[in-house]
Amino acid sequence: MTHHDPDCLFCKIAAGQIPSKKVYEDEQVFAFHDISPWAPVHFLLIPKQHIPSMAAVTPEHAGLLGHMLTLAPKLAAQEGCNPYPEGGFRLVINTGEEGGQEIHHLHLHVVGGPRPWKKG
Repeated sequence: MTHHDPDCLFCKIAAGQIPSKKVYEDEQVFAFHDISPWAPVHFLLIPKQHIPSMAAVTPEHAGLLGHMLTLAPKLAAQEGCNPYPEGGFRLVINTGEEGGQEIHHLHLHVVGGPRPWKKG
């Protein structure tokens, strides 16, 4: 498993080679707004290490995945998601072709904000 794939779109975004609207960055992860948002809040949280998908995750990635999952609520609130329990957000990780994965670099969609179809 390489730390960086020179042909990977998300590796290039994390490296600053392709512009993005950054949400957050540290030594392990990079978060940026989705270019085709599904909701008022929609950003991607990716590891800087190139991991092709959840199918490629091993026990050595447990700390990284824990870091991503504990960052998600903080970043969701920062980006405008209303607080739990009335508010909230959705976390989605697509895996493989049949799972809807389009970019083969592990990424966590954080999606939230008011749902226009919900009444009352």
